Amino acid sequence: MIKGRIIGKIWSSRHVDTLPPGALLEVEIDGGGRIVAFDPLGCDVKEFVLITQGSVAAAYFNGKTAPVDALIIGSIDEPSK
Repeated sequence: MIKGRIIGKIWSSRHVDTLPPGALLEVEIDGGGRIVAFDPLGCDVKEFVLITQGSVAAAYFNGKTAPVDALIIGSIDEPSK
């Protein structure tokens, strides 16, 4: 899992039809770097989150094929220091 902080929303006027309802968010990863992750939870900017990638992220969609490689799976109430 990856821990990070949401820094923005990604807006798209067109997308792949198999993408389920949710948002694409830009996340700054602890230790450096950024990633775009799919958010089915309704998280907001400045929120700390946990992200999973790869087959675990894709398997979340219960038999549907979704082009998602990074998935927000949790919101962190208080990040560790």
